[in-house]
Amino acid sequence: MVAALLEETLEDFGCQVVGPAARVQEALDMIALEPIDAAVLDVNIAGEVVVPVADALASRGIPFVFATAYGRAGVEARYLDRTVLQKPYDVRSLQRALEASLQGRR
Repeated sequence: MVAALLEETLEDFGCQVVGPAARVQEALDMIALEPIDAAVLDVNIAGEVVVPVADALASRGIPFVFATAYGRAGVEARYLDRTVLQKPYDVRSLQRALEASLQGRR
């Protein structure tokens, strides 16, 4: 339900949504096969840490933000320079975070 709400919110922003991914490997497959401009990641996907997904995005220069209930404490140290949205977050915070990440193309 949370993923569906996020998808709807992103579509309201004018985004074309690829996903959501229910497993890390599914996300990695999407990155390999789909054109992606930016991503929103939780630090945990079905009990799996999302670091391989963050690594794949970073290696391709695709910006991403974390949206997680764990807050900054759940983010791998090397990604603490990325925006971390603490769940629950508001729509405006998500929009600002995505816009900033796209402007920086990090």
